[in-house]
Amino acid sequence: MLVFAQFGAGRIGAIHAANLAASGGARLAHVVDVHEAAAASLAARHGAESSDALTALRDPAVGAVIIASSTDTHADLVIAAAKAGKAIFCEKPIDLSLARVDQAIAAVQAAGVPMLVGFNRRFDPSFAELHRRIRTGAIGVVEQVVITSRDPGLPPVEYLRVSGGQFRDMTIHDFDMARWMLGEEPVEVFAYGAALVDPAVAAVGDTDSCMVLLRTASGRMAHINNSRRASYGYDQRVEVHGSLGRLMAGNRVPTTVEQADAQSDSREKPLHFFLERYADAYRLELAAFIEAVTHGTPVPVGAQDGRQALMLAEAALRSLRDNRPVKVSEVA
Repeated sequence: MLVFAQFGAGRIGAIHAANLAASGGARLAHVVDVHEAAAASLAARHGAESSDALTALRDPAVGAVIIASSTDTHADLVIAAAKAGKAIFCEKPIDLSLARVDQAIAAVQAAGVPMLVGFNRRFDPSFAELHRRIRTGAIGVVEQVVITSRDPGLPPVEYLRVSGGQFRDMTIHDFDMARWMLGEEPVEVFAYGAALVDPAVAAVGDTDSCMVLLRTASGRMAHINNSRRASYGYDQRVEVHGSLGRLMAGNRVPTTVEQADAQSDSREKPLHFFLERYADAYRLELAAFIEAVTHGTPVPVGAQDGRQALMLAEAALRSLRDNRPVKVSEVA
């Protein structure tokens, strides 16, 4: 039984705590949050204690931590958990600064503890199957990857002020997916971005709509398109084109019932948001982490994956600012 301490009692924290409780192979012992009432409520729900960080990390029974607190706390908690010898599950991004990410990774490597970064989309059953087929040669050599990711609506402007911007907060998932599907590291990035949904987004220096092109050294290409507004639901699709064919993974819908009549042929809208769309992915992601820590096998998405995705986000930001293609080596 792997014992956990969890940092963060918000929306993502509640998902992870519930998945821990249902896992059968792990137990939640401590919940830590700056909002003590939220920590106490979540802890009580799952038979844990509401604690402070020092108490949680000093508990010898704790073998692993989940870091699901605000982004600005991630690097400090990774470093503290590594020094305490705990296995680490950290939500993305590790930090908004590559320098701080490097400090966190150095601490993890020095301590020799496993660390998984929460790119949960790799664990979505459809995306995982698509990736498996790529690796078995089902469509030959990968040539192009197209990723569509559109949210149903804008988050609060207060959140956007501290999120790190669309590329670091939203597109970072797609940067990781592009790397994973391409099978090669992108070496060049070109990005367009605009505030097309709400001028308040531009006022805080962010974008709500973007398109990004990635190129690998061998010439493979990926196209990412993001929007913070999709009136028809949470739009999550991947297409991979190869020398022998293509693979596609589409949206998930509440039911597969379709209605056809004299006026139209229709089906239900996609699931509304990430909590529903990626419920299976969150559960499978945590299960993979528990499996790796328990059996001493490598975690499937490591700290370096977090760094690589952030580098692509930084290159996209520079491309948007300078209106030019940016070599990833420029921001490494």
